[in-house]
Amino acid sequence: MFCFSLFLVFFWILVGSTCKCKPRGKPENSMNTTVNVLCYKSKVLSNGEHPLMLRICKDGKRKYQSLNLSINPKYWDFDKERPKRNCPNKELVETVISTHLEQFRKHIIELKAEGKDYSAQFLLKGQGEKARSKTVGDFYKELLDDMDQSDKYGNWRFYKSSYNSVQTFTNGKMDFLFSEIDILWLNNYEQWLKKRGNKGTTISVQFRTLRAAYNKAIESGYVKKKDYPFNEFKICKFDTSTKKRAISKEDITKIRSVNLSDLKQVFARDIFMFTYWCGGINFVDIANLKANNIIEGRVSYVRHKTHNLITLQLLPEAKLILERYSQDRANNYLFPILDMSIHKTTKQKQMRAHSILYQIDKRLKDIAELAKVNTLITTYVARHSFATVLKKSGVNVSLISEALGHSDLTTTQIYLDSFDNKQMDEALKNLL
Repeated sequence: MFCFSLFLVFFWILVGSTCKCKPRGKPENSMNTTVNVLCYKSKVLSNGEHPLMLRICKDGKRKYQSLNLSINPKYWDFDKERPKRNCPNKELVETVISTHLEQFRKHIIELKAEGKDYSAQFLLKGQGEKARSKTVGDFYKELLDDMDQSDKYGNWRFYKSSYNSVQTFTNGKMDFLFSEIDILWLNNYEQWLKKRGNKGTTISVQFRTLRAAYNKAIESGYVKKKDYPFNEFKICKFDTSTKKRAISKEDITKIRSVNLSDLKQVFARDIFMFTYWCGGINFVDIANLKANNIIEGRVSYVRHKTHNLITLQLLPEAKLILERYSQDRANNYLFPILDMSIHKTTKQKQMRAHSILYQIDKRLKDIAELAKVNTLITTYVARHSFATVLKKSGVNVSLISEALGHSDLTTTQIYLDSFDNKQMDEALKNLL
């Protein structure tokens, strides 16, 4: 134990006693790096333990790497970031920690001796040409693992979709290098996406995600800037204009009034109507609503996407919908979507919400047919319809924007339906 403690003292003198990442901007010392091992409290494994993670801080950026070990939090000293004396496998944990810290100590010394600068991400990748020739498939998997460990589920979904798309395009062969992605490859990928029926917005998202992955690969040293193909292949050429998805008040009434016998369809309609009655509230925010979000007859919540505080009057129709699910509030959520005993992490909550939303939108398609509404309806249609109906009623756009939780009016304008011909004809009469 004395030798191990002496080693730790020497290591921390070398790379810094604490991991305090520098703020953005010019660092005090571009070669300053701190490395430590911590018990990652944000992630809970199925056995109730937390994973042990190696954390590297360099130039204001943090990178994590799993040690493939987990520990019960009661056996971890969070102040000193090390296992407690009563930890059942204390010697094994300390051995793994010391081994990894020693590897990084040697790597940092070598880089300093050579006068080379490096990023935290590069430090995790190891040394030599072997690390620099990582395949597209392996690099995507690393990105997905990093996002999973950091609870960045929104980004994880986009990159997972991109990975699956590229994998299908290449017939499952993901062992090629980023340098092999050239203009011809991108053009073939574009034509393949179009043949599969993908529209401009979807194609644009796939290419933007691939481009982002390519940029990350350049930063990590896996491909050279001179090979970058996106200077010539322009993603802006794809039509990403948002199709107007609002429906009229008459169609809203049809959906509201249609007779439904299937309880799952009733639930889907309730979510649709609640979205419409409650300021176009997003489904993720609906899923996370709890009893304490209802205050003196108003619904008050912080929007998940923009973090804006939204407070709206709870209309009688919305109250009736909530009352229908009052018996399902054992876990305090207003709707039976999430369960506190099951969905604990951010990723678990978002995956559950995404799964339920998919089912709801499928049932809304059937409801539209039953109601004889000639528009594909989703919860997003309810959100757009709320905004458009208010606009046509003469409500100020800034108020609509506030209700939707948008950060600027430009986003709101995308939601709002264009005036129909009759409204424009009436407006033109003012010119005479």
